[in-house]
Amino acid sequence: MTLEGMDWCHYRFRSRWDLDAQPAAVFAVLADGADYPGWWPQVREVRRIDERSGAARFRSLVPYDLWVIVSEARQDPADNVLEIGFSGDLEGWARWTVLPHGNGTRALFEQEVVARKPLLRRLALPGRPVFRANHALMMRSGLRGLRAHLATKPARPSGPASPPYGGNAV
Repeated sequence: MTLEGMDWCHYRFRSRWDLDAQPAAVFAVLADGADYPGWWPQVREVRRIDERSGAARFRSLVPYDLWVIVSEARQDPADNVLEIGFSGDLEGWARWTVLPHGNGTRALFEQEVVARKPLLRRLALPGRPVFRANHALMMRSGLRGLRAHLATKPARPSGPASPPYGGNAV
């Protein structure tokens, strides 16, 4: 693909988080999107719209807010998969896959989005390395926050998690 044919506003991200908690506990926390601002500093705000959607505001090191409408696409405790769709400043999807790993859990995060916010689109080519680094920083901070949050939770028995009331993974 040539530089002229590449969509510089299109991003794919993938992160792997290894956690010292059982998969059911990790799944339950990740499924509760309303609680993300309590443990993930860059998730600044989450407002419920209905049982399957909400509005979220993100901000990391780069000084701009991203607003998205988040819609639950899949919440499958049997397969330990959470998937959401985005619209707004970002359009696309994100998915958590929660797997047993050693004595704990591996949470695989995958995301594919297109930046729709006008400033991000104008700065797409020169800003791309900065935006990718900003996302990596946000993910590292989220991992630290989730580890600390899980450390304060009582141990739960292993097995499939029951989805929390109104869970929408952000």
